[in-house]
Amino acid sequence: MKTTDPTLQDTVDVVIIGAGISGIGAACHLSKDCPALSYTIIEARSDLGGTWDLFNYPGIRSDSDLFTFGYDFKPWKEKKAIADGASIKAYIRETAEENGIDKHIRFLHKVTGTNWNSHHQHWEVTVVNQDSGDSKVICARWIFNASGYYRYDKGYNPPLPQESAFEGTIVHPQHWPKDFDYSGKKVVVIGSGATAVTLVPAMAERASHVTMLQRTPSYILPVPLEDPVARFCKRWVSEDRAFALARRFNIAKQRWVYSFCQRFPDRARKIIRYFNKKLLPEGYPVDVHFNPPYDPWEQRLCAVPGADLFKTISSGKASVATDHIEKLTSSGIMLRSGEHIDADIIVKATGLNLLPLGGIKPQIDGQEVKLNQCVTYKGMLLSGVPNFAMAVGYTASSWTLKIGLLCEHFTRLLNYMSQHQYVQCTPQADPDMETQPVLNFGAGYIQRSLDKLPRQGTRFPWTMSWNYASDVTILRKGQIDDPALQFQTAHHEDVTP
Repeated sequence: MKTTDPTLQDTVDVVIIGAGISGIGAACHLSKDCPALSYTIIEARSDLGGTWDLFNYPGIRSDSDLFTFGYDFKPWKEKKAIADGASIKAYIRETAEENGIDKHIRFLHKVTGTNWNSHHQHWEVTVVNQDSGDSKVICARWIFNASGYYRYDKGYNPPLPQESAFEGTIVHPQHWPKDFDYSGKKVVVIGSGATAVTLVPAMAERASHVTMLQRTPSYILPVPLEDPVARFCKRWVSEDRAFALARRFNIAKQRWVYSFCQRFPDRARKIIRYFNKKLLPEGYPVDVHFNPPYDPWEQRLCAVPGADLFKTISSGKASVATDHIEKLTSSGIMLRSGEHIDADIIVKATGLNLLPLGGIKPQIDGQEVKLNQCVTYKGMLLSGVPNFAMAVGYTASSWTLKIGLLCEHFTRLLNYMSQHQYVQCTPQADPDMETQPVLNFGAGYIQRSLDKLPRQGTRFPWTMSWNYASDVTILRKGQIDDPALQFQTAHHEDVTP
């Protein structure tokens, strides 16, 4: 890598890290609400889309409806409510082009360092051009980190017992080979999460048989291929109005389902079991393969559009095995029960590796910030870290519902600072405040990384809110001049409201 050339410096008001759905959304809000401010988007990949550019395994799709997963300012006009990856990427690209965001993206540029310079009151963002190896420093008043929450270069890939004995092909969904041919092959998909339940029906279309091998079942719910509210409304109102109504309905539905599961877990379990049993063949062992040992929404529910997983199982093209792996053999997998599953291909849908802030490690005057000692302010700023915002969405609802509100609050904060000629904003938390994990969610990829994540407090504004209605009030309408925020002018005069 070449040495940094100080003559290559740029200066912008905001550096956005990541050109995925969150980064493009943040840029749209900035260009609309803060037109006087300059920004650039740094994207390590060769194209926009983030997750939807990275993953290309069979059947890749969202696990939330696009009426809520999409932008509130950009109606989702396709019929499918749960969309495939290519359609989502096209939607993001169209949004970027319509709003002129694409002109602000630096592709194949990777952020390798972020240092807050207290004397100059700005971030020094070191960026490497991955084509040339040249590096440059971009000076920015603010960083908006929209780089996602997991490692793009490596999925969670735990070794299997005697894995080297297997003579077939082992593949991880995050690293799906281009033009991988599995036609006529016996496939075992290890896992029971959203990726696994997507892969099974998609691969069954060409494979001779697909087995979903799970250690622990997940809650799986069928959802309509098309959104019934949007379809109905389009008969009577404009497409944009139909989108708005469908979005509002689905936001309420998501919140109702989550609340119902939290308040009445036993009833929720019975309802889910009823739908599972109804969609599976007579006499199918539902309580063996679709009966998780935890309550609904302790982990994310898996949505299957058009009940495709259940239809594939009913057709005989796929099956489910609930067991532990004893070892791999030359021709498949030996289970602890003594059963052997023959396989030509094993797909390890074993999950993600969490990477806080996309691997960015902020520094303040050369000293690395210890993220696990920071407390999140309104879920978007970090205590003790000036002018640094991050995008963390919902886990029990569509991720981007929260991101959209965070972007609105972010632009309101920037405009407030401009009006008062402030150049620095630093959340200051009570050091004696009790804290807890920032994400209270049972997914394995989160639990494995809690010690690396920031914390949350036990009282507002240091708690993470998961309620959209509350967040609308807090982030879209709530006050900006919070006593927890320390503002400074360019002359380093402390101003605390």
